Amino acid sequence: MIDDIAGLRRVLHENRRIAVVGLSANWHRPSYFAAKYMQDHGYTVIPVNPAYDEVLGSKCYPSLRDIPGPVDMVDIFRKPEDVLPIVDDAIAIGARCVWLQLGVINDEAARRAEEAGLDVVMDRCVKIEYARLYGGLNWAGVNTGVVSAKRPTLAR
Repeated sequence: MIDDIAGLRRVLHENRRIAVVGLSANWHRPSYFAAKYMQDHGYTVIPVNPAYDEVLGSKCYPSLRDIPGPVDMVDIFRKPEDVLPIVDDAIAIGARCVWLQLGVINDEAARRAEEAGLDVVMDRCVKIEYARLYGGLNWAGVNTGVVSAKRPTLAR
């Protein structure tokens, strides 16, 4: 499982076509916000949700197996108990990585993906990790000025 800065950077650098399973067309949902952010930062986002025809200006597919062309990363916004068949589909379509969002923890699915040779990131948000590793946290209003890389000046 990928859980270190170097590994997360590698995954984000190498996997530019992201199928977002469970992507909502509602702008206030976390899946929409994360996918829009990644799309705005140069990633190709492929919506996967049988409830919609289109999300974020792209055709929405009912399942991973319906997507024409390659998928690098499968970003999963579904309940933990729904993840195993999605991982099986990710393996079947030749994805290189499965990313389970915050709160989505399924050890069996992670094990199965790793055994098939996929990179696995679990219980992390792709948008938050991208922003943290590539300097975009202030984009979301998190730049409070409390935490800084600048050394404070010492009083004399």
